[in-house]
Amino acid sequence: MNLTIRLRGHHLLCLLGFRGMGYSEAYAANMANVYNRLKDEPDTAVTIVQGPDDLCACFPIGVEPHCENESVTELDGNVLRKLGLHVGLDMPWTDVIERVRGGVEPEDIHTLCHTCQWRSYGVCEAGVRTIKSGQWLPALPDNR
Repeated sequence: MNLTIRLRGHHLLCLLGFRGMGYSEAYAANMANVYNRLKDEPDTAVTIVQGPDDLCACFPIGVEPHCENESVTELDGNVLRKLGLHVGLDMPWTDVIERVRGGVEPEDIHTLCHTCQWRSYGVCEAGVRTIKSGQWLPALPDNR
């Protein structure tokens, strides 16, 4: 088992807003596994990668993939610049959370993630708000 979780830039914020939704059941289950590990083991090592990461690995077959699209690469760059991070950096998840607490406002989601189809749900803003308030990742809702 790989102890380090590979994440692209925008997924650093997506994880804060994850509430069980995804592109498919398998994608959401994989994201829930990553989310729960980061929630329960906050010192988990994260490596910032360019392009597809450990969450993209479960993107559904047969659905138009967007993992390599320029718009997604732009989201990654926006988030990394905002957080003062770069591709290739290894750090504990707690350091990512501290960067969010110190440098991101809930309203920033509107500009950082303007092309994201999930933005309208408001969950990422809520996730940033939770972190900014000093709280931790909440338990996922039981949608079963």
